[in-house]
Formats: sequence, C-alpha cells, structure tokens
Amino acid sequence: MIPIIPVGARRESPAAGALRAFNAKGGITLSALPPLSLYVHFPWCVKKCPYCDFNSHEAQGGPGAIPEALYLDALNRDLEAVLPLIWGRRVHSVFIGGGTPSLLSESGLDRLLADLRARVNLEADAEITLEANPGTVEAARFASYRASGVNRLSIGVQSLNDAHLKTLGRIHDADQARRAMVIAASVFENFNVDLMYALPHQTVSEAREDLADVLAFGPQHVSLYHLTLEPNTVFAKFPPPLPSEDTALLMQDSLLDMLAHAGFLRYEVSAFARPHRQSRHNLNYWHFGDYLGIGPGAHSKLSFANRIVRQTRPKQPQGYLERAARSEPLFDETVVSGAELPFEFFLNTLRLTDGVPASQFSERVGLSLSVVARELTLARDKGLLADDPIRLRATALGMDFLSDLQAMFLPKLVRERAPS
Repeated sequence: MIPIIPVGARRESPAAGALRAFNAKGGITLSALPPLSLYVHFPWCVKKCPYCDFNSHEAQGGPGAIPEALYLDALNRDLEAVLPLIWGRRVHSVFIGGGTPSLLSESGLDRLLADLRARVNLEADAEITLEANPGTVEAARFASYRASGVNRLSIGVQSLNDAHLKTLGRIHDADQARRAMVIAASVFENFNVDLMYALPHQTVSEAREDLADVLAFGPQHVSLYHLTLEPNTVFAKFPPPLPSEDTALLMQDSLLDMLAHAGFLRYEVSAFARPHRQSRHNLNYWHFGDYLGIGPGAHSKLSFANRIVRQTRPKQPQGYLERAARSEPLFDETVVSGAELPFEFFLNTLRLTDGVPASQFSERVGLSLSVVARELTLARDKGLLADDPIRLRATALGMDFLSDLQAMFLPKLVRERAPS
C-alpha cells in the first residue's frame, strides 16, 4: 500500500530522518566543546601492589615478556578508530599512566609519542606526563623520556620508609626512590611525587619525615593520598592494622600544614602544587572537560553539540590485543543521560578547592543550572556548599564530607534506592 502524504507535506528522506534522530540524542545543547585531553593506558606492572585497585596486571615472564610492539600497534588501531569523533579538535594534554608505563623501552616510548603526534592535533606546548616507578631500570631512562617529548614526570614514591614500602608491596626501596628524585630533578623542570599516609603502623612523626624527605628533592607537585582499603584488593581481603581515625586526621592536618609552609597550594582534594604547576591534564578532568582514553580499561568522555558519550574498553590486556589483531571494535559507547550529567559534573568539579564558575555548569552539561536548584539550596543550607552565586564551591565542611555533598546530586531514583 502506497502511503498517502497530505497536500503540502514534505516526505522526509531516510537520511534526514536518521539525522533528526541523531540530533535528538542526549537532550542537551552545548554552545561550545570543552578542552580535550588524551589518556594512554599501559596495563603491566612488575608486581601488583596489595592496595591497588587500578587496571594493572603483573607481567607474566617479567618486563622483558611485555609484547611492546604488538601493544603499540593496538593503541594505534584504537586511536584511529575514534579519530572521526574528535576530528579538528586540539589535544591540550597527554597522560601516559598505568600500570607502570616507565617499563616501556626508550624506543617504545619514542615510537608511542611519534604515533600520537602523527594522528592527533597536539598543541605545541601540550603537557605530556608519564607515570614512573622509582626502580633503578626506570630511572635510568628518564633522560631518554625527556628527549622524546615527555615534559612532566609523576613518580610513585608512596613512602621513604623501607618497612612501610615492604608492607605496601613496592618493589623499590627508599634509596632507589631518592635516586629517582635526584635524576628527575636534574632532567625535568616539572615533576610530581605520589606520597601515601595513614599506612599500617605508621606514626605521625614518620608521615612527617616522609614528606620532609620528599620536599628536600624539590618537586613542583605533590599528590598526597590517604591509604584506603579498596574493594577487590588484597588489603580488602586481608586488612592490615591501620592507624586510628584520630591519628590519620592528625597526620593529614600536619602534612597539610607542612605543604602550605613549603609554598604548595592545595587546589584539589589530594593535589598540591607550587604556583602555576598544577597538573593541566587532571585539571581538565576536574573541570568536566573531555578526554579520550586508549588502552585496556581506558574510559573516554566526549562531548558533541547535543550529547555527551562515554566509551569503555576491555580491561584484560590479552583480550584487548586479540580484538585489535582481528580489527574488531575496541570500545563500547553509550550516551550519558541528562539525569546523570549533573552528578557527573559535581563529582568532578567539587573536588577543586576553588570550585568552578557557576556558568560552567550549563557550558559543560548543556542544561540550565535551574535543574539542580533544589539540591543547591539544600547543600547551602547544610553548610556544605558556599553561598556564592558566582562560583560552585564546597565549603571547608563540604570538603570534609565531600562524598555526602556529591551524593546530593545523584539522580533522584538512585538517591531513593540508596540505603538510609
């Protein structure tokens, strides 16, 4: 039967209908796209630490058994498949994380950066960070990494106490960590040190000694983490004896005071930097910018005029390599619903001590701030959110109860199902 089209009506072509449906996805309107960063995941470690819940895997057969060339080929296929989604956009920062990406050979890291430059529009002054462990082999490669284009190093020191390093399952000792920081300071103008506190059996004085020792090597950035027992880790299954909550709080207050006196600004919950040395890559996450992630388990958040999409990749390195070898799709993609976007925005932005301009909500989410008017009022009434019409910023109390503050912006159905 031939359909009857009313006089004056215009038949919609299949292409036009598909375009209309495509444009309707997401239910949001973005006036401009946010900055774009690139994350590259390297999934292998020499040894899995008992506290670690990252997507990292022990290299079976040792570091020499890592299929470096095959992996770099797979990363190229991953990146090339997603290039049409970011065509014409500039990449402001690159972060090579893991795992232990400093296990890459010098030639491997050089090839990786060359491959990235050949495929994406990388800004000339882009921040390029590499995560590194302080082992002797990795530290010997720092100068080569700098020559290849890495301009920011992040060293996973965690502690400078040999007993605590052993408890944490780290493969380096305190002397290796010190040597790594000496080399980093001589090669890089900008390097970060990861340090943990509230470790098993740790005292306040030991935590202070760790930080004082780290600061003596002149890092421009310190990431300070409270040890937590994450699900699906060895420490979660076999909990070690941790300091009491009161002791951990004393440690935190003391370490924050030391960092402030050393000229470090706390700009995020766990991030401290000398002036103008904040991590540009991580700031983009916390400002709800866009990021493309490639490699096993990597996630992406990409914005378009009318929707925001999430991508996920298979977590197991072997499965990732096999799919790449068969030229199969390496990521799954979903559109983030408008109901979820406010929570995702506040989950990131409220981590910043200065918060963000209130106008950034509509710029990055594509919705009016009025959609969370009730939640904003409630958070301000509870003293968790600053009473500031210009900025969205947690108060000191809000920083202390950040998870509770962020949870206030969960979609209504999720809040109603949450245990009281």
